[in-house]
Amino acid sequence: MGELHSVASAVTAVAAEAAEEGGKQNNFLIPNGTFFVVLAIFLIVLAVIGTFVVPPIQKVLKAREDMVTKTAEDNRNAAEQFTAAEADYKDELAKARGAATAVRDEARAEGRGILEDMRQRANAEATAVTETAAAELARQGGVTAGELATNVDSLSRTLAERVLGVSLSEPANAGRG
Repeated sequence: MGELHSVASAVTAVAAEAAEEGGKQNNFLIPNGTFFVVLAIFLIVLAVIGTFVVPPIQKVLKAREDMVTKTAEDNRNAAEQFTAAEADYKDELAKARGAATAVRDEARAEGRGILEDMRQRANAEATAVTETAAAELARQGGVTAGELATNVDSLSRTLAERVLGVSLSEPANAGRG
């Protein structure tokens, strides 16, 4: 700040000196004191801007450029990771589909085996039930035939009596006695 104050006082001194010389003839090719004062002020302002204003702006611009570069790099890495993850996903999905197909085919084969086994059991049970029923019917037929053979005489006599309206059992009893 003190440097700036001394520069300002030097500028005013040069300006005062230039004013004293104002009575002389001015040649535009020969610079007067005003030119040097303005040049000194310009260089001072340029130095202040170059020292205090430009570095923070450059620092911010560099930080933004670094951030954009890092973001672009991160986006590239993310895209590569996404592509790799998608490829892994497709590979795993294909493997899972293959495994599911194998499990499904195995289950179908097992189901067919179980179904065939159940059919054989059902056929065996049906054959056993049929044989048991046939044996039972044959036994019942034999029993019924025996009962009918013993009862045929009395049944035929009862039927004849009903049809003829005459009692057949009395003469047979009378002729025997």
